[in-house]
Amino acid sequence: MTTDPDRRTYDVLRLLAEHEPIGSVRLTDHLRERGYSITERAVRLTLADLDDASLTEKVGGKGRRLTANGRAELERGGVRGRVEQVREKLADMTSRVSYDPATDTGDVVVGTVTVPQAKRDELEAVLGRIDDSPLGPVVAGIEPVDRNGTDCLEVAIPSSMTIDGVFLSHGIESYPDTIGVVEYDPDPDGVPYEGPDQAENGGAIRRYTDVIGDERATLDVVSLLIEAHRTDVTSTLDGEIGLLVADNREFPLAHYETARELAVGTRNALGGSLDVRRPRESGPFPWGDPGWAFGSLTYAGGSECVISSCIEADLAVEWETLRGLRSRSSLSSTSN
Repeated sequence: MTTDPDRRTYDVLRLLAEHEPIGSVRLTDHLRERGYSITERAVRLTLADLDDASLTEKVGGKGRRLTANGRAELERGGVRGRVEQVREKLADMTSRVSYDPATDTGDVVVGTVTVPQAKRDELEAVLGRIDDSPLGPVVAGIEPVDRNGTDCLEVAIPSSMTIDGVFLSHGIESYPDTIGVVEYDPDPDGVPYEGPDQAENGGAIRRYTDVIGDERATLDVVSLLIEAHRTDVTSTLDGEIGLLVADNREFPLAHYETARELAVGTRNALGGSLDVRRPRESGPFPWGDPGWAFGSLTYAGGSECVISSCIEADLAVEWETLRGLRSRSSLSSTSN
């Protein structure tokens, strides 16, 4: 039985949008078909509340319809629903990650990018350049696929979200609560503040240039930032400062040493660039220093770097930043 009043309100708005104008009797029938145990009186009271909120209005003798405010609220509710779906999908995936950086085995979360078969040489050149850079190694699974009658290659690469599954398997809670664009220097000595040597971390993440957080910190945001051409991985491959999509999460400071060892091991095996900081250290924190009881981890993962590079090179037909889980054994090192 569905009992969440917020969800019910949005379902009422959706049904009004689909069937307006509609009366309380028919609306009650539709809600019951959706699993609600609800009376017509309760529906009338809900509609009265929506009228008072200027979300619905009466249409003489025909029932209710949405107002402009109601349509705007429905759209906001739809966005919230999509965000929640992404969160649930991510939580499910990270709970099933079994990757162990110590043995370089197990399942990882992957993103994918699809490239025309005819551009395979260009694809391999991009993968090779990233693999040879501080962002390497690149580990990828490449499979032939058909896209609307065109022979293509689907490339699967480990996502930065894998690290949250690795942490979880070791009893460390974390969640990417911020996603944005970071300024990245492939020179490990280019970090503009004191802190640990970045050589083992895949170059230096200098600072955030764009930040999106709270409920909007989902993999949808990664796609939006990449699609908007906010990245500049190409410059980093030329040895210059560039822009990468990265995510940040905090984790309990009590697990700092274990978390750092797991993060560095994962990055060294799966690629990308990361920055791990204690709260007393200066660093590329998206919203200021983390709480005193938390460490901070910013990670630009391999899939995000490869997808961005393919889009910058005009190779990508389509991409998905949260495709699913793949066995590490199904992904080969580009340098092999």
